[in-house]
Amino acid sequence: MSAEQIPVTSAPDPFAPTSITAVPTAPPTVENPVWDGWDVLSIVGLTLAVVVAVPVIEAVIAQRIWYSHDSFLDVAQKLQQMPSVLIFSQFLIYIPVAACMVALVEGKYRVRFWQAIRWNWPRAGWRILALGAVMFFFLSLLQNFLPMPKDTPFEHLFDSPRDAYLLSIIAVTLGPLMEELFFRGFMYPVLARRMGLAWGVALTALPFGLIHLPQYGWAWGAALVIFLVGIVCGVVRAVTRSVGASFLVHAGFNGTQMLIAMVMTQGFRHMPKA
Repeated sequence: MSAEQIPVTSAPDPFAPTSITAVPTAPPTVENPVWDGWDVLSIVGLTLAVVVAVPVIEAVIAQRIWYSHDSFLDVAQKLQQMPSVLIFSQFLIYIPVAACMVALVEGKYRVRFWQAIRWNWPRAGWRILALGAVMFFFLSLLQNFLPMPKDTPFEHLFDSPRDAYLLSIIAVTLGPLMEELFFRGFMYPVLARRMGLAWGVALTALPFGLIHLPQYGWAWGAALVIFLVGIVCGVVRAVTRSVGASFLVHAGFNGTQMLIAMVMTQGFRHMPKA
């Protein structure tokens, strides 16, 4: 065999480009908030401090202005029995908590609050609002099989038509807004990122139900119903990725309850005793 016929095999060039096989990567995180669990705990701590401080401050002011001859404890007990004072206290609690959430997101992380919290107004708003109404009727049927309290502190907020109307307005506006901003907007994405969507929905609904226990005489049946409301709101939040959608479900549930109560009591003028 001549030299011209001998095949020459060259060594592979280590610098030559080679084909790279794509390695499958994990799907992107569904929820990725800029804040973390410590930020959520800081809001919880602030809320607890404000809940304790507001009644104390109100009692001190009332004692100095209107009840100077009564003891501090007597004044505090009187204020706790006044629905208008309790409703006003909600405003005083909501203000610093909302301000702290906004300052934390925009001040610490330099992100627009409403964008970071995923306040995306859904297109099918009326359908989502109707879902809240349907949920109310379904859970009303469920209440027939649960041990529900006969007389609760919440019902005494309707003792006068004025307080009842004021509470009704709060129940479909500020109340569900603040609760959804914190539970489904602030707490849920942190839990969902760490533990998954299902656990995020469940573990957000649990404290949501527990905080309503004092309003319903610490009855577990009422807490279970509100826990289920939290589950539905959480599922809607997870599916739509919109706190605006979970707010509409929450407002639809509360609004249906208030509307039926108003109609059945002729404008809150004939409230039942229990």
